[in-house]
Amino acid sequence: METIDLEKLCEAVRQCVLETAEMIRRERKRFNAQTGVEIKGHSNFVTYIDKLSEEQLIEGLSSLLPEAGFIAEEGTSDKVGALYQWVIDPIDGTTNFIHGLSPYAISVGLMRDQTVVLGVVFEISHGEMFYAWEGSKAYFNGEVINVSKNTEHQQALIATGFPYYDLGKLEPYIECMKEVMDKTSGVRRLGSAAMDICYVACGQFEAFWEYGLQPWDVAAGALILQQAGGRVCDFNGGKEYLFHHQLIATNAAYFDKFYDIVHRHLGTHD
Repeated sequence: METIDLEKLCEAVRQCVLETAEMIRRERKRFNAQTGVEIKGHSNFVTYIDKLSEEQLIEGLSSLLPEAGFIAEEGTSDKVGALYQWVIDPIDGTTNFIHGLSPYAISVGLMRDQTVVLGVVFEISHGEMFYAWEGSKAYFNGEVINVSKNTEHQQALIATGFPYYDLGKLEPYIECMKEVMDKTSGVRRLGSAAMDICYVACGQFEAFWEYGLQPWDVAAGALILQQAGGRVCDFNGGKEYLFHHQLIATNAAYFDKFYDIVHRHLGTHD
């Protein structure tokens, strides 16, 4: 089996992402929110630009690694790879995008079996490029990044995402939010899980939690965070965060304290 040079591949993926981002910027200038939006579900929107950008990403990524399949938000490819799968979100933060708000980002992860080995997240409006690969450091616009070293609740700034379609855990989520608000220096909701995780990776947030997530929301960001020295898990401390729709992401030093809060409210207690 041929060994893939992940560093070289990551460079090529970044170029593919930048070219797609340029197309998104061009289309955004003539985008009409009244006619260019489809409703997929309650508070769940897609634009024709999401679909165009996903198609462009799939074409570019297919040329880089022809044997890989795709797990893509808009479902424009159903190809399944024997070993490798690209996990892509063409615009993470579509609601922000529709309303002309930032952040919104392209997120591209590469899985080998069930392990993410490469991640690229690009915030389009501010040109913020985060990336890492298996065994590498984590990078932001070419500079090495690391998580913060804060350990105390009082110093911690936290990110979250509000549930918008699965309201079954809303009550314990609100109770969790109350405790986080009471103990920490504040909570922010930016509207892009990929960017929330990357901002933990570069030390701007100490932690992030959310449920109702999809693999394309978190695959790339989770790898970047881990390579920056952070930790990720599901609400029970396990590794089922990609496909079980829940994620805790923290710096390493603050993990135990933050995990305790989220697990008590949202974990399963058998």
